[in-house]
Amino acid sequence: MARRTLLTAVAVLAVGGALTAALLTRSDSSQAADETPAALTNTAKVTRQTLKDTETADGELAYGTTTTATNRAAGTVTWLPDSGQQISRGQTLYQVNNLPTTLLYGAVPAYRRLAEDSEGPDVLQLEQNLKALGYTGLTVDDEYTSATAEAVEEWQEDRGLEETGVVELGQVVFAPAAVRVDSLQAQVSDPVAPGQKLLGYTGTTKAVTVELEAADQRLAKENAAVSVTLPDNTTVAGKVDEVSTVIIPAASPDQDPETKIEVIVALGNQKAAASYALASVDVTFTATERKNVLTVPVGALLALQEGGFGVEIADGTTTRYVPVKTGLFAGGRVEISGAGITEGLSVGVPK
Repeated sequence: MARRTLLTAVAVLAVGGALTAALLTRSDSSQAADETPAALTNTAKVTRQTLKDTETADGELAYGTTTTATNRAAGTVTWLPDSGQQISRGQTLYQVNNLPTTLLYGAVPAYRRLAEDSEGPDVLQLEQNLKALGYTGLTVDDEYTSATAEAVEEWQEDRGLEETGVVELGQVVFAPAAVRVDSLQAQVSDPVAPGQKLLGYTGTTKAVTVELEAADQRLAKENAAVSVTLPDNTTVAGKVDEVSTVIIPAASPDQDPETKIEVIVALGNQKAAASYALASVDVTFTATERKNVLTVPVGALLALQEGGFGVEIADGTTTRYVPVKTGLFAGGRVEISGAGITEGLSVGVPK
């Protein structure tokens, strides 16, 4: 009769779904396959559940990424908003030479002078803003026509600008939505040159910034659901909004720069975080999820000498060994499948 040798896994480590086992031969490691094992004294049930491979990282609750507003014209700063002030579409972000620079909404930064015959996505978002601000008579598309110029002249009159029908570089700043002034990098009456930083701004909603190690990039998937634990232990849902790679310069010549993965998490419940201007939080990422699978405690696995794993199943007053295929390891449990493996079975586990 062929004989099967079983080895007991005495130390099991699951990392990212991979299994490493330190093995110790049982005192009766060469029990024949047709012999009846002794009854189990400690068991656990095979359960059907959802397994999640999760990892928790430190995060900083604030207002997300800071963007810098840079001056475009030589002159003198004549007005700046207050730190913490919120500015929306059509309002003044700052003034140089007593001329306002207006906040408009759009993904494409203002990078050129816009006039008749200009074409492109920046023209489209300019026209979208003009329409949203109540200026009519133009077709909203990516072409700057004479009708666009007329609408711009009306807008310039309302803003106290020279009515040229041309949007000069520096007259507008495009941001995705309303902004919150985070910091000021100049003062009223300062002389400024083109390219000089004036202020930093963020979005107006709270967000969490997390720096992950490069090895944990698998966790940083855009639009992935996460959970955020606030300082008062309240847990709120979040979503990965942005993922970017950040190079941190070396602290000294004998060190190498570090590569980090910066993740911006949008919060689903702004009210829960409203009382925190700045706070340290915990962010739990789910790398892998397996729904409706059969699981057992990791300690129930037996490593078979011929390869693979099995479990010892209680069968009345006796037991039997059944080989299994393993799947995801998470939370001290492991996904298993195989012939004869069903929900509710009792399997042996170490005491």
